[in-house]
Formats: sequence, structure tokens, C-alpha cells
Amino acid sequence: MASTSFTSALCFFSQNPIRNLQFSSPISSSSSSGVAFSSISTALTSCSSLSPSNSRFSSRFTRNCSSSTAPVRTLDYEFTDSSSEVELRLQLGTQDIRSSKDVYVDANETSLTIRVQRLGSIITLLETKQLFEKIKPAETIWYIDEDQLVINLKKHDPDLKWPDIVESWESLTAGSTQLLKGTSIFLIGDSTDINQKVAHELAVGLGYTPLSTKELLETFSKQTIDSWMLAEGSNAVAQAENTVIESLSSHVRAVVATLGGRLGAAGRTDTWRHLYAGFTVWLSQTEATDESAAKEEAKRHMQDSQLAYSNAEVVVKLQGWDDAHSKVVAQAALSALKQLILSDKNLPDKKSLYIRLGCRGDWPNIKPPGWDPASDGITNTGT
Repeated sequence: MASTSFTSALCFFSQNPIRNLQFSSPISSSSSSGVAFSSISTALTSCSSLSPSNSRFSSRFTRNCSSSTAPVRTLDYEFTDSSSEVELRLQLGTQDIRSSKDVYVDANETSLTIRVQRLGSIITLLETKQLFEKIKPAETIWYIDEDQLVINLKKHDPDLKWPDIVESWESLTAGSTQLLKGTSIFLIGDSTDINQKVAHELAVGLGYTPLSTKELLETFSKQTIDSWMLAEGSNAVAQAENTVIESLSSHVRAVVATLGGRLGAAGRTDTWRHLYAGFTVWLSQTEATDESAAKEEAKRHMQDSQLAYSNAEVVVKLQGWDDAHSKVVAQAALSALKQLILSDKNLPDKKSLYIRLGCRGDWPNIKPPGWDPASDGITNTGT
């Protein structure tokens, strides 16, 4: 790898809808200690409608009850972020709750379950395994206010604004702008088509500009990438893409889909200098069938300094592919990016500084102004 110390994040997406699994894992790596994982299992089941411009709003929230014979409940709630804590107000309405003894609230660091006892039956009102971010469960307070159940959750990070109580596509796209600070995102991986489709979803969700190096190159050269490769070879195509990425490296609020495999600059260890200007997301197809196997595979890849993709800051492992899953994969990538930036909130500012100093290849250990890459013998960062 190009650095002695960095932080990455990993997600695993299974195409099987029965076994849909996503997890975000901080990955810390150094030249001496290797890679360590700590996974968090999450669920992608939120269907709330959000308004990013409002700090207080009402949403419709649907959850299946835990009992297989219980009906589906539709729940009205209001959500408020008040800096150090978030407040959830659930409309009890027809639930006929007679006392606080009929209410069960189970809050953990990243999950929340709310159940009520009604007519001798336990009904699950809300159950999410992935809150928008971590809370301090020991400081949870709840009470009944007329026909509302009010739950106050103390945020682990008071500076992070929560768009909603759960992590969903809507809350991630609304909440990520405060973390990214305009930093662009590069999608890399072996499939140009997958890179393009996921990049489009991310750009639309974030309000960024979607860009494709394939489309830019074909427009410029007035020929297809395949015909270009046949005429001049893959090296010529990769170098041309590297030039395009250099021109895009100073852009903000863009999601760039790059060429896949050896055709692309990202697949070569000597053309990463300008890719470091943005957050890089590696969309990696895998035959792994579970979280453990995906983590082991990712660990091997991230430790392989000969593999150019190991420079990526986020890895999304894909088990199979279908175009219909583009948004789900984009959500997994955005979730991992959120965890990455929360692990070091200075990352976007460091990216900005790296760009202002000329993308010299000294990421993430940025050298002082006037530093010459040749003086440190750095030759594998591209031109």
C-alpha cells in the first residue's frame, strides 16, 4: 500500500434476498500490524420519507412484528435532533396502553426495540438493528405523554446531525453531506458497468454530479474503449484515463465511475496519485457466502500491496449482481463512508489540503509545501 497508516471500511452485500446482509467495519491497517476488523450487522429495512431541510418532521414507519402470527403495524412518529440527544415521539393512539408497565424499550448502542403489551399480547411497534449512529444506551429516558410514547436517546457524537432515527438510504443521503464536505467519490472495481450504475445512484442521492471516465474518454476520442484498446493497447487507455482523473481531481461534489480492471488507472499501482483526491470505493465481486468469508477475503486483498485496489478507503463486497440492486449497493457504500469519516472527521479537510498542494502522491502522510516526491523516491504515484 501507498501509506504506512490508514483507515478503511468494509461492507458485504448478498444478492439472496433471504440472506441480505450488510455490515460496516472499521479496518485499521499499518505496515507492521496488518488489518483488524470489527463488524456491525445492520438491516436495510427503513421506508421512512425524509425532508433533509427540516430538523423536525413526521414520517410513516412500517415494521413487521416479531411474532409470525401478529399483523403488520403502521406507526406514526415525530423525530427531533437537539444536538446532544435525539427525541422520538410515537403515536400510541389505538394501542390502549394503560400504564408504563405495558411498554418495553430496549436500547443498545446501535439498535432500538419498542414493544407494548396489549390484551395479553406483546406487539412490536418498532425494531431497528441500525440506528443512524451510536447512542449511550445507559442514558436512555422514556415516558408516556398523553397519547405519545416519548423516548430520549443520548447521542454518542453530539456534533453529528441525525436526519432520522434509523440508517436508511434517505437518512444517509441527507446526513452525509455534513460529513463529506463536498469531497468527491471515485468508484473503482473490475466492472465498468457496475461502477457506472452505483455511481449514478450515489450522485442522484447526494445531489452530486455523476461522471464516467468511460463516457468522457469515448467522447474525446470518438471511439469506443474496446476499439481504442485493440488499436493502441490497454496501457494507452489506462494512461488516458489517468489524465482524465487528473483533470477531475480538483472537482468537488462529483461521483466518478472509473474503468474496470486492467483497462483502468485504478487497477495499476502507478496511477493513484490523483485518485487520492477523493474517497475511493472499491466494488469488489466475491464468491464469499457469508460475512466471515468476505472479511477474510478483504483482509487478504487489503494486505496485498501488489493489488492496486488495496489503496481504496472503502470496500463493498458483492455476492452476485443485478442492476436492480444498484441503490442497495450505493447505500452500503455510503454507510461505510459514514463510518470511515466518523473515525477521523479531519479526512475531508485533509483531502482538500492534498488537492491544494497539488496531489503529489503523499497521501495520507501529507508533507509540507515544497516537498519533492522524487526526494523520497516515490515513483509509483502516477504523473
